[in-house]
Amino acid sequence: MQTYWLKTKAANGSKPSKSKSDMTILEETVESSEDGDHSSGFYADDNLDLDDTDIMTKTERLVEWNVEVLTPLLQQILASRGGDVAPKDPSLLQKEATIGTGETVLEEFVPIIQLKRFDAAELSKRLNATSIDIGEEAKTQLRNYLANVASMYQDNPFHNFEHASHVTASVKKLLTRIVNVDDGNGLSTPTDKIDLVDMAGHSYGITSDPLTQFSVVFSAIIHDMDHPGVPNARLVKENTRNAQIFKKSVAEQNSVELAWAMLMSEEYGALRACIYHTEDDLRRFRQLVVNTVMATDIVDKELQALRKARWETAFAKTPIQDASLSSDDCKATI
Repeated sequence: MQTYWLKTKAANGSKPSKSKSDMTILEETVESSEDGDHSSGFYADDNLDLDDTDIMTKTERLVEWNVEVLTPLLQQILASRGGDVAPKDPSLLQKEATIGTGETVLEEFVPIIQLKRFDAAELSKRLNATSIDIGEEAKTQLRNYLANVASMYQDNPFHNFEHASHVTASVKKLLTRIVNVDDGNGLSTPTDKIDLVDMAGHSYGITSDPLTQFSVVFSAIIHDMDHPGVPNARLVKENTRNAQIFKKSVAEQNSVELAWAMLMSEEYGALRACIYHTEDDLRRFRQLVVNTVMATDIVDKELQALRKARWETAFAKTPIQDASLSSDDCKATI
């Protein structure tokens, strides 16, 4: 699969006006069977001057595209907490330094993640995300972070940063189908008046939880960082350094470790403040990233069995007996 950027000119040679379609070229490579509708709350304002693409490398263009994918999701996170950017929990710095330490990434995996629930009153007061400004500092840090992520992808024929961006485009489109209620999306008819609780309910809570949406897209971008280009079984057989550390799901665990350690560094404080501002949000973000990236290991037999069992539990004909396993959380985790 190859990514192309198209720059058009009017018949008289003048520069055409920009439109949102300028930033959807990457999606076209993964949506040949789709209806071509790109309207979505995921889009930010088109800040990329496409007239400069002649002097941008492919990687720089991919980085800029990913910035434009993640920025609106950060706006939605801020809107969900009243536009607040600054961390409120004074112990958050200490928690950031210790979360995810002491065990392997795979050992952090949990079968079911409890999503945050919002009631109708809270949802009705939520700010319009497009009115939220994440700030130049946070956006610069986001761009720098993604550029560093790109630099840590190896020059593999498949597991490279272009592949990660293709996966991100696919995830973004799938999430759009889930969270965009404008076209009905499985709700009775598109013209029905949709209650705010239904907006959350039809997607098992994903629609009303922007942190979950951000985490899934973020995971798509980082899921193959530093991938050596060979299967995990080969890494284990050759007893590589990472294989000695992680034992199984070697490439996936390594990607999480590298991406998380970089995000927690001092230079990305403003970006982290946009993603979470409480210990609970931090822990939930970490868990979502771990589970999502580990789900990309589709070869490991044990993980396959867990996914199959989780599906059978979530969509069983009889109600779930274990009170600790919310049916909605079980389905949303899948």
